Amino acid sequence: MPSGLESADMAPEITKIESTEFSYTLDDVGTDEHGFNLVYEPGESTERKLFAVKIHTDEGITGEYVGGNSPGAAQYNLVANYLVGKNPLEREKHWSELKRALRKYDRMGIGPMDIALWDFAGKYYDAPIHELLGTYRTKVPAYASTYHGDENGGLDSPAAFAEFAEECAEMGYEGFKIHGWGGGDHARDLQREIDAVRAVGDAVGDRMDLMHDPACELETFADALKLGRALDDAGFYWYEDPFRDAGISQHAHRKLRQKLDTPILQTEHIRGLEIKSDFAASESTDFLRADPEYDGGITGAMKVANVAEGFGIDVEFHAPGPAQRQCIAATRNTNYYEMALVHPEAANTTPPVYEEYDDQLDSIDSEGMIEIPDGPGLGVTYDWDYIEANTTGSVHTYE
Repeated sequence: MPSGLESADMAPEITKIESTEFSYTLDDVGTDEHGFNLVYEPGESTERKLFAVKIHTDEGITGEYVGGNSPGAAQYNLVANYLVGKNPLEREKHWSELKRALRKYDRMGIGPMDIALWDFAGKYYDAPIHELLGTYRTKVPAYASTYHGDENGGLDSPAAFAEFAEECAEMGYEGFKIHGWGGGDHARDLQREIDAVRAVGDAVGDRMDLMHDPACELETFADALKLGRALDDAGFYWYEDPFRDAGISQHAHRKLRQKLDTPILQTEHIRGLEIKSDFAASESTDFLRADPEYDGGITGAMKVANVAEGFGIDVEFHAPGPAQRQCIAATRNTNYYEMALVHPEAANTTPPVYEEYDDQLDSIDSEGMIEIPDGPGLGVTYDWDYIEANTTGSVHTYE
């Protein structure tokens, strides 16, 4: 641990960055008819691929993060080459430079690198990231965020969603989010979504905060309005990314807000602090969405949280993970941790790369809470033997 302020000639330096693609298998999980949504499918298996990043320094301390996706990793060539030789503690400077450098693209390559830089900083100062950010809490309630509806004997009916919501309530969850079917039969599937809302509301609406995320499946604004009115009747907590505008139209969601009582949660699918700020300023959403992996790392996600606070609204962090936990621990104006994706018969999609950490349906305590890792940095230890044993052969080294 350093003592006092470091002079420029004593500053740590990034010596090498490694990115390793690896795969893992999800059992009893397939995809829906279009091949995009993960759904429960007994006997089927699905291979997923993620990226493991190591940022080596001349301090002998390595910043690490496992996550990301192929579009983001495609930007690592520019991101990593810029970082090598730089001071890993100058995160704000690096964030600004990389934001500009990737201005023509979605900037998804920044997030994993920024998170790894924060992991380095926590290890360097021997503190969890939330302590560096400023701790607000060390436990937070989780909501159960389901797999998409299926046709395979899992979440295959409104009654099945209601039964699973009951199970989650009994486990201690305070919130439950439906990811519905979408699919091909427009009239049938919209009615099934509405029936699921009513069934879940009747079953647990007096005990849980309820959310609905069609994941932009609904085909028209009219469909979004019909489902939204069912959410109003059932007293849902929020309505997220309903229809095929892809979650990016301020005008459309402002109009939707004007016609519904259920609060709108948007901005998962737009990249950039400025456009998220515009969504809040134009009253096109009631909650802002942030994700440290998608939104330029912990640096970017916390900027979104601060913008939300300035507008007097809440930010909800997308997806589970150690970076999300660290952000939530340092954020006052947030309500829940998303335990996703959960199912009565299938495991969560979390990769098996952690020692003494997990994000599964039963990872909450009896009060429905999750704890924030309190070790240095992200507070997790990665199983690098597993990652290296399951590499796809795509390993990139920058030095």
